[in-house]
Formats: sequence, C-alpha cells, structure tokens
Amino acid sequence: MNHHACCQSCTMPLDNPDLLGTERDGTPSREYCRYCYQQGAFTSPDMTLREMSRLVVDRMEKLQIEARLIDQAVSLLPSLKRWKTRAGAGS
Repeated sequence: MNHHACCQSCTMPLDNPDLLGTERDGTPSREYCRYCYQQGAFTSPDMTLREMSRLVVDRMEKLQIEARLIDQAVSLLPSLKRWKTRAGAGS
C-alpha cells in the first residue's frame, strides 16, 4: 500500500475526494481522511496506536474485508506519519 495514497492515520485509501479530511482553511488534506482529520486537527487527538488498531480491525471486519488485508492495514499503522511522529504512540 502506497503511504501517500492512504490516510496517514488509519490507512483508509484516499482515492475519492469525498474522503479527504480538511485543513484549517477548509482545503482538502492530502494526508488524512475525513474520519481522522477535520479543520486541521485530528478528530480523536488522544487516540493511541493500539486504539486505532482496534478501530481499523473492527471497521474492516464489518465491511467483510479479508483477514489478510486487515493484517496488512494494521501492520502499516506504526509507519504512518501520525504514529511515527508521536511519542508514546504505542500506548
């Protein structure tokens, strides 16, 4: 999965302009989806990497996405911009 083609918080593909988050000035974010990022801020700023992993698994399972792809998405999370730059992101 290309890091630039997915949300740098949750791995959601950013292949649809309607899925893009927004910057403070209202312009579309090139890095984050609308579920993770709105008006230049994370929608759940205190979320941990562990919590995001659980959320990704839950949402992907509800969409009946195959386990192999869920595992790929979760394994990619620690390398995404939001989690690489946060101290203590794994807690």
